[in-house]
Amino acid sequence: GGDNMISEKMYVLGSKQSCIREIFEFGLKRKQQVGEENVFDYSLGNPSIPTHKQVDNTITGLIQEGNSLMLHGYTPAGGDKRAREAIAEDLNERYGMNISSNNLLLTCGAAAAVIASLKAIAVKDSEVIVIAPYFPESPMYAESSGMKLVTVPADTEAFQIRFDELEKRITPHTQAVIVNSPNNPSGAVYGRETLCRLGRLLEQRSAEYGHPIYIIADEPYRELVYDGAEVAFIPKLYANTIVCYSYSKSMSLPGERIGYACVTDEAEDSHELLLAISGASRSMGHVCAPSTMQQMLAHCVKLRPDVEAYDRNRRTLYDALAEYGYKCVKPKGAFYLFVEAPGGDAKEFAARAMRKDLLVVPGNEFGCPGHFRLSTCVSHDMIKRSLPIFRELAEETQA
Repeated sequence: GGDNMISEKMYVLGSKQSCIREIFEFGLKRKQQVGEENVFDYSLGNPSIPTHKQVDNTITGLIQEGNSLMLHGYTPAGGDKRAREAIAEDLNERYGMNISSNNLLLTCGAAAAVIASLKAIAVKDSEVIVIAPYFPESPMYAESSGMKLVTVPADTEAFQIRFDELEKRITPHTQAVIVNSPNNPSGAVYGRETLCRLGRLLEQRSAEYGHPIYIIADEPYRELVYDGAEVAFIPKLYANTIVCYSYSKSMSLPGERIGYACVTDEAEDSHELLLAISGASRSMGHVCAPSTMQQMLAHCVKLRPDVEAYDRNRRTLYDALAEYGYKCVKPKGAFYLFVEAPGGDAKEFAARAMRKDLLVVPGNEFGCPGHFRLSTCVSHDMIKRSLPIFRELAEETQA
């Protein structure tokens, strides 16, 4: 009614759980009813490779040093200086950059970095472009920053960028394009050529409109790639880039909420931009990313994930599904398969799968309703045991 004291918008967000979590919670319930080994849960991107021993040992070491006030106290606004120096050095070594601790702001994971970056550049009537399939929370980030979300339809052939569609959607109001590569849900990696083409297009339009159009590079999967795929460091190719990174996937730490925003000196108004991102974080109450994790990073930033187990899962599942007649673009990164739904309706397929306790996520919330997502960061044994169900579902559709 008119005297409702609760924000309708926020109520809807709270009550309409993400479809992914809903399926995940259904799975937890079913596991209690029918036994864990009889539920095949592909819903959540929760890394299944254990956290690197060095991470745990470093945290244990920090605790044993006994300086608990420092360990659990506030850090400076930008984050622990030694951690930022270590991250800068690592990026410089890997990508031939010239980044210093002043180019970095430590955040509560990539999500906090993305939303603060959007808030930092949200001016009146501004728009942000996402490329389908996109991370389902992106529309919410855009909306809560006050920006209008503009979607580029998916290239379902290769999950690259449809430049013809993108060009039509860039306007003088466009402030940023969110680039998520390696991509969740498709596992696609944008090649250097694609990114250079994107950079040239944005340079032209920025010059035409007289203001920068930023790339917001959302890249928690940067290190998770296969078959020798290269993930280019976007600021090297396009100066007006805000990198939003998270250690959730590369270090298997999703629950610890640690990541960063990075703006290089080459970006337009770089100093002001980083301060605005910091101000946006502050406006949301995100004033200090977990301090213990920050201090751990000072010692561990050079660790890389061992992707062998994810790769094995990816190959096993991809090969089996291809054999059963499913269509899927072979992923080059992340830990997902994005599969064309037999019969064309992913929600209907997911519902049929659910009746057999096989949990997949329909692509509707990713802006791609004809596909479903499988998280391949699961146990290899579960994959093998689930294959007969995938075969059954394919045969039912063909029947």
